[in-house]
Amino acid sequence: MLSGYALGHGNNQLPESQQQFFNQLSQYCGKAFEGKVVTDTPKSGGFEGRLVMHVRYCDDNQIQIPFHVGSDASRTWIVTKKHGGLELKHDHRHKDGSEDELTMYGGLTKDAGYPQVQSFPADEFTKDLFVRMAIPVSNDNTWQFFIYPKTFTYRMVRPAREFRVDFDLTKPITPPAAPWGYSD
Repeated sequence: MLSGYALGHGNNQLPESQQQFFNQLSQYCGKAFEGKVVTDTPKSGGFEGRLVMHVRYCDDNQIQIPFHVGSDASRTWIVTKKHGGLELKHDHRHKDGSEDELTMYGGLTKDAGYPQVQSFPADEFTKDLFVRMAIPVSNDNTWQFFIYPKTFTYRMVRPAREFRVDFDLTKPITPPAAPWGYSD
């Protein structure tokens, strides 16, 4: 369970396609999968080492998915039913569990999407954060999750930039330790 954050759940009535997506992702709760970077244009670095997603926590309103990069356990994706849609937030922590200055960015779905694909364009909180952090180019970010029987994909796109990691859902691996800032 997430420590240090109390996320509101708001109106949890989702379009059917989003509920199906949420249910599909929930079926992997407790499991971890290895992935690989398949697109990094232009090359950004920082994603060297073993890439592991762990669908670590699920309830009726929220799914928490730590994303480990080698020994770096600073990232957790949080999908929450909120405001009649799905919200994606990126929780970034330091090794001591404290929040990184660049944390809780993401967005809320703008349409029903599909049972296999949901898109999360940057929300106002995120755009304000990116401006304060002097990275306004990221204001056009849209994050996407794709879930198919054999592959889960995390993708970020904006003009002149694409980053994508595919995870093999056919080969569960031993889940990693709790991400930074979380406890079992």
